[in-house]
Amino acid sequence: MATVNTSNNSITSGSTTSSSASGNASSAPAVTLVELKRYSLVPPKWQETVRVAGMSECREAALSLAHAFAADDYAQYLVNTEDPEDEKAVVPGSGGGSRGVISSGTIMTPEDKWKLHVDIMTYAVAMHCLNGLVTTIGPEYDSVALWLPPGRDLDSWWVLFRSGAWRLYYQLSPEGRKRYFDEVVPLLHDTKAAVLGERDHDAWYLVYLGTKPSSQGRGYAGKLLRDMIQRADAENRPMYLESSSLANNSYYQKFGFEIKRDIFLKRGRNPVRLSIMVREPNASGGMTSNNTRKDVVTGGSNVGALFAAAAAPPLTTTTTTTSNTLMGSTRVKFPTVGSHHHHGLAHGHYHVGLGVGGKKLM
Repeated sequence: MATVNTSNNSITSGSTTSSSASGNASSAPAVTLVELKRYSLVPPKWQETVRVAGMSECREAALSLAHAFAADDYAQYLVNTEDPEDEKAVVPGSGGGSRGVISSGTIMTPEDKWKLHVDIMTYAVAMHCLNGLVTTIGPEYDSVALWLPPGRDLDSWWVLFRSGAWRLYYQLSPEGRKRYFDEVVPLLHDTKAAVLGERDHDAWYLVYLGTKPSSQGRGYAGKLLRDMIQRADAENRPMYLESSSLANNSYYQKFGFEIKRDIFLKRGRNPVRLSIMVREPNASGGMTSNNTRKDVVTGGSNVGALFAAAAAPPLTTTTTTTSNTLMGSTRVKFPTVGSHHHHGLAHGHYHVGLGVGGKKLM
């Protein structure tokens, strides 16, 4: 007889003989195991080869980054925006539990925060698919990197609306808008311009690099880094990032990055440190064949400004274009109504912007 065992993907064959009509077995059953080779639709080269992700892969890449940064200090700074000085009230939930906390008129449950976190990542990936560069490795988008190439920006209306990033303004809490627009965006923009100087628009900007927890320790992030380092070196261009993890600073230093200065985000309960790091062209570190250290760092690591654009409502038929806030590595130009401005943003009108960052979780 032959039976198929679907639990271990093998075929078991057996045979028995009888020595008499009484049914007494004369020998033990003979068993042969034949292993079945199953075909997978996942391209084999995805296991070890860096590839470019497109818009159709945006959601998968974003979810990978969302899981990679779920416990990161900087990511939590973006969504945990309840002001400790505000008057708060616990909102009761079912079963005697708590549904959430109301602060400044906004209820943010854990589920709300996770959805906002995922949306931030989704907008970031989409914008870079449209006018930046998204690279990934692994069969399930295990590690993802978002890059802003030299001379590129994310400030066009088409990118803003096609990516869905315009929705962000309506998703943020009042304190969240203050953090993004008044603190993060101008700080990251001014710091990058000060550190790189005339090379501000000539550098490769690493905005996000993350590996989801189940895939960390396999060296995926290092392969994404080396892939772009080779390109930057060939073009004789510097590389720039902001690191939000002291543990990961030493990791980037192995690839030739150097710490230039530290800056701090201070609107939260605990300040968030960002270390500004630059890699000069053909810097030593990270590219030799014997440097195959597996990525084990679990802290956040590089933070870059992603969104900063404004959408003014159709209140007038005449608009003027003004350079305002940062979108990627450039100043954003957007229509403004009238001549009122506030910290580089259109004061009192719709605007969507976010200084978000990439950390390296491996």
